[in-house]
Amino acid sequence: MPWPSRKRDKGAVADKKEPDAKIAKTEEETSDKEEEEKPAKPPAGSSKSGWKNWKKKESEAGGEESKITYCHWLLKSEPESRLEKGVDVKFSVDDLKAQPNQTTCWDGVRNYQARNFLRSMKLGQQAFFYHSNCKEPGIVALVKIVKEAYPDHTQFDQKDPHYDSTSRKENPKWSMVDVQFVRMTKRFIPLSEIKAHHLAHKADGGPLKDMMLFTRQRLSIQPLTQEEFDFVLSLEEEKPH
Repeated sequence: MPWPSRKRDKGAVADKKEPDAKIAKTEEETSDKEEEEKPAKPPAGSSKSGWKNWKKKESEAGGEESKITYCHWLLKSEPESRLEKGVDVKFSVDDLKAQPNQTTCWDGVRNYQARNFLRSMKLGQQAFFYHSNCKEPGIVALVKIVKEAYPDHTQFDQKDPHYDSTSRKENPKWSMVDVQFVRMTKRFIPLSEIKAHHLAHKADGGPLKDMMLFTRQRLSIQPLTQEEFDFVLSLEEEKPH
């Protein structure tokens, strides 16, 4: 495999969005990616007006408040080179597009909650491809699930940085799915912009108020409600702030 174990939770580090980003431990006593930046108030008028416009669209559509179920996902991957046990774990959206049929397995996840989210994924569900641990983290593309969870082969490969000597082939601990590139987002949607909306929505009850990108930052596999997914996707139509 040309880029082994490039998508994972074990051994992950904080995004380099801010110079004082910290490395934090997970429940598994391993590090994980975490989006951290200096506290900042949303730009005046920008985030709240975005939510007002969203509510207006919902009202015009006559839509009802959706049930809180997870049917979309956010998948973090590192677009910049970083060696882990001598292996470069870099995997950008361009790397995905270069794969046969623009499809790859999403391997190397070593966090139990993230693994369980992988196992919950269904064929055809869409996810945001999120560039993490880089100068400016954020959403760059859409992908879809083309194969549901099956055993992650890297857990049995002693040469792989995410080899797990405690996992047994008759009862594998870790799973992966296959994803396929769908399209680039119409523009890059940075973490800072999503966070501005999240902070505004915490105050006025918008759809991003409980977004896991900010409540469980360390997870590289994150579920999204329909409302969260639709709102974030709508940002590609707006001019960047």
